[in-house]
Amino acid sequence: MSAAKSAIPFAVPLALMLAAPAQAQLVEHKDLSYAMALTIATGALEDCKAKGYPVSVVVVDRDGINMVALRADGAGPHTMENARRKAYTALTFKMTSDDFAKMLETNPVRRQQATLPGVIGIPGGVPVKVGKDVVAGVGLSGSPGVDEPCVRAGLAKVEDQLK
Repeated sequence: MSAAKSAIPFAVPLALMLAAPAQAQLVEHKDLSYAMALTIATGALEDCKAKGYPVSVVVVDRDGINMVALRADGAGPHTMENARRKAYTALTFKMTSDDFAKMLETNPVRRQQATLPGVIGIPGGVPVKVGKDVVAGVGLSGSPGVDEPCVRAGLAKVEDQLK
């Protein structure tokens, strides 16, 4: 028997094994619930209200879609859109929008990314993390210099659940 013919019994099973689909698995991840998103947004809004600022706050899910959008009495009309874009920026770049804004000064790629739809380089957006996984983003607008601390006050309301 030739060497080629004796290799056939081994080659056929190998070819079938390689052709078989890889073991498929579902991707598992945690998502922010509506109740948690509402608690974060309400907590942030109330913290800024207590400081005398009428603001808007938006929470986006892991896909960048609005979950909650709140606008306080007297908040400027531009604050809702700014809050949404800050939340989206924090989510998609996995960093605060303040850190993103700082990188605009020194990183040409960040300046180019700032032209993407929905992205903004203004402080006030914070990613929501469970461990190292970013599950959402929160943005707040209308309290000059206090946007991020107000967001963090809202996040503090659910921090024990983000584990």
